[in-house]
Amino acid sequence: MCESKDRKEIILDAAHTIDRNTREGSEEGFRVVIAGKGGVGKTTITALLSHLLARDGHTVLAVDEDPQMNLPYAMGVPRERSDAIVPLTKNLDYVEEKTGARPGAGWGLMMTLNPDVSDVVERFGIKGPGGVNILVMGTVVQAATGCLCPENALLESVVRYINLREGEVILMDTQAGVEHFGRSIAQGFDQAVLVTDPTFNAVQVAKHAAVLTKELGIPTVHLVVNRVRSEKDAIKVKDLLGDTADLFTEMFFLPYEEQLIECEPDVEPMLASTSSPFVKGLRAVQSALVQYGTKPDS
Repeated sequence: MCESKDRKEIILDAAHTIDRNTREGSEEGFRVVIAGKGGVGKTTITALLSHLLARDGHTVLAVDEDPQMNLPYAMGVPRERSDAIVPLTKNLDYVEEKTGARPGAGWGLMMTLNPDVSDVVERFGIKGPGGVNILVMGTVVQAATGCLCPENALLESVVRYINLREGEVILMDTQAGVEHFGRSIAQGFDQAVLVTDPTFNAVQVAKHAAVLTKELGIPTVHLVVNRVRSEKDAIKVKDLLGDTADLFTEMFFLPYEEQLIECEPDVEPMLASTSSPFVKGLRAVQSALVQYGTKPDS
């Protein structure tokens, strides 16, 4: 019991220390966390929004925090190059260099709670098609709520450290569900895009994520309903949301698009279809991200 209490105190103290010492000051770019139930199209939407923003002149860093690590494939990185990527959390020497503790080495180690990770994109990021920078983070297998193992300290510091200048954007594709909101990795983001499809389970996950997002202090939360086949689907989602619809800043409905199946895993060719209702819907999402990401004094 005492050991459990000591561990909890260590976790809480470390979390507070990170909160006090990371991402101080204002920035001119914006950062977006993308979340939702598994299989609803988060990675596809992250990839396409990254391409759209880059084409409009933004400097984009697409961060893959999903353990499936499919974002490079969706971005159009060749398969052999994508297969060779080692996620940041698997670069044990780097984790130890930055945090002072080797993953899996146990508790009681001296950890650097605010590691300098300014070199992470240069050392481990790759340049994808369209000039989009891609950083594969990996995830923490034992990621229980509040876990502060060395990998988590590094992941949080990496995301928080990068101070964005005007025209710079971070889009983070997260693992399925809402577990990442139980940690603090999503804190400090300006906007959240919660992706669902017109199914009960997916909408429930989006509702839960919306509540947690608000608790984290993310001011702008967009709902993207993917694979809408009819007006009945849209009505169904609105009925399922009920009063929780007020949690969302804006809602977008993307029609089912067969071409996505034909071109995956590389979804960039979808953007060549200028008449596609799906692409038009995505551009509306992009416009909203830019609108809400623009600071009043910029």
